[in-house]
Amino acid sequence: QVQLVESGGGLVQAGGSLRLSCAASGNIFSINFMGWYRRAPGKQRELVAGITVGGSINYLDSVKGRFTISRDNAKNTVYVQMNSLKPEDTAVYYCKADLITIGTTVLRAYWGQGTQVTVSS
Repeated sequence: QVQLVESGGGLVQAGGSLRLSCAASGNIFSINFMGWYRRAPGKQRELVAGITVGGSINYLDSVKGRFTISRDNAKNTVYVQMNSLKPEDTAVYYCKADLITIGTTVLRAYWGQGTQVTVSS
């Protein structure tokens, strides 16, 4: 009953930019945290950038200064602007939202289906 729909992935040359979007929909009461994770081939999933409902932000060290996360609480949408992309940024990027659905008090994690980002050298 909750869906996270991602968009904006693709193929880009090193130094280029992409913007990912993730919209949460369904019987949502409130969203605490929204963020972007990625999993590169042969590596573990890692948090790239996250933002709380209050606006607290954290970034993976390797993307600081290049990626910017933002959030539109009214639209239940999170964005990440990715600039100066590097081949090592190549991965499947997943959106995550920690939220409470209507009629419950339980905070649960929901994930998007993932979007491929490929950076060519």
